[in-house]
Amino acid sequence: MKHSPAIFLTALWAASLSYGQHHLKLSTDLEGRNPESSVNVIIQYNQAPQRRHIDAVVGKGGRHQRTLGVVNGVLYSVPARLLAGLANDPDVTYISPDRPVNATAGTMTPDYKLQAVNADLAQKSGWTGAGIGVAIIDSGITDSPDLHDSNGYRVVYSQSFTGVGLSVDAYGHGTHVAGIVGGSGGQSNGVYAGVAPNVRFINLIVLDKTGSGTDSTVIAAIQQAIQLKSQYNIRVINLSLGRPVFESYTIDPLCQAVEAAWKAGIVVVAAAGNQGRDNTANTSGYATIVAPGNDPYVITVGAMKTAGTASRSDDLVASYSSKGPTLFDHIVKPDLVAPGNHVVSILGEGTLPNKYKTNITASTYFMLSGTSMATPMVSGAAALLLQQTPTLTPDQVKARLMKTAYKSFPVSSVATDPTTGAQYTSYYDIFTVGAGYLDALAALTSTDIATGAALSPVASFNSATNTTSIGNIAGQSVIWGTNLIWGTNLIWGTNLIWGTNIIWGTNIIWGTSTMQGNSVIWGSNIIWGTSTAPASESTVVAINGEQ
Repeated sequence: MKHSPAIFLTALWAASLSYGQHHLKLSTDLEGRNPESSVNVIIQYNQAPQRRHIDAVVGKGGRHQRTLGVVNGVLYSVPARLLAGLANDPDVTYISPDRPVNATAGTMTPDYKLQAVNADLAQKSGWTGAGIGVAIIDSGITDSPDLHDSNGYRVVYSQSFTGVGLSVDAYGHGTHVAGIVGGSGGQSNGVYAGVAPNVRFINLIVLDKTGSGTDSTVIAAIQQAIQLKSQYNIRVINLSLGRPVFESYTIDPLCQAVEAAWKAGIVVVAAAGNQGRDNTANTSGYATIVAPGNDPYVITVGAMKTAGTASRSDDLVASYSSKGPTLFDHIVKPDLVAPGNHVVSILGEGTLPNKYKTNITASTYFMLSGTSMATPMVSGAAALLLQQTPTLTPDQVKARLMKTAYKSFPVSSVATDPTTGAQYTSYYDIFTVGAGYLDALAALTSTDIATGAALSPVASFNSATNTTSIGNIAGQSVIWGTNLIWGTNLIWGTNLIWGTNIIWGTNIIWGTSTMQGNSVIWGSNIIWGTSTAPASESTVVAINGEQ
């Protein structure tokens, strides 16, 4: 299947151009509201919110619900007619609705997740994530023998932000995610162990029994994780959830929250989303990365299929895995891919196990698919690295994982939906697989310590010359040196694409001097050749509107 570059670019860049036509302090999805209707909004200020800020909104008829200091924000319920006036306050920087977020799981096969990323070998070398705290911001964690060790229950802290009080995992998603990060596999003689089976879990509940939550609950949980960082040695936050992108990451409160965690020394790992088959905007699934995975700081993860074998050489990208670049900012995403299709993990309670009873395996395990499942693979690998070298910064962890990722891919592959017969072509470009396939053992073996910021770069398109380049963000000193992340021998497809000047250069990539010139990613013949490798893929079940 070929993609129309004209249509793709029109859709992507038109979204950016239209962005500036609205009130700069009001998100576009607040327009058209009934003036007398009540709306929950997050108001961000240019300083830590003061009592006078809250009193001003309450005095106009608003209701204070929660202070979100991590983003200099406050959650209010206000009549929609007040929004324009509130936006005119010089202390207000941005107003956005308290948007819903959802788990990014999809459905189910044989599980070779550890072998695919060499995590089994990493564990045999003694790396298990011991001493590292991982915050699971999700639907909760149900107690399981796989979450215990000789010292007891490894969930050391639990708190609900849903407003219904502390409870077990009412959806069944967070338990599955926790098991992928660090389940012991004890009930399966180690067969279904997680990547880092000795981590400690901080259970922060933000999704309800339908797998849904809001920006404010997630932000509040991130804020709490930062506050608890020292007490529980929280070094990783896992966010197997997301929602559509509505504005630049620079003003999105959800993105600002993950940046605050990153700057506090916590590695944030986020799902890319499951919209890779979405062609409603005529982009063939490109530009579908969800928030907060669109933020350049975090490690954003796409999903691979293990093909039911222990070897990773036959693994293919899942066609539903969302692709970059991101809307508005055109950030190169995802950063990595990891096993996410038909992943077996701990069976929890709640909606998902009840709905997909055929996915229950050996009575205590459960199969799910989606970038939700790929994300904790990377969170577990980050925990292994931090156990080995506790002094690593989030940027150094991100750079190490990206540099050492496995980079041998086909040019393209075709997945056939066995139910509908629909075919989906995936190309193994930078917006589909990022820096490559997670390799935990290679990351642990590497001794490279990167310096500088590891922000994912920006893709820039020159409509006059019909060329694209990859550059640094806001002139920052980016650590992606010429021989670091992708190396001089990276092959995207069957032939050399970027050569020895490497991906994060400031002028290179898809210009006319590249091997395929203007016929590369946004060119007239699109993406790197036409040869395909037939593949079969199970239907991805839509959960909470996911594709």
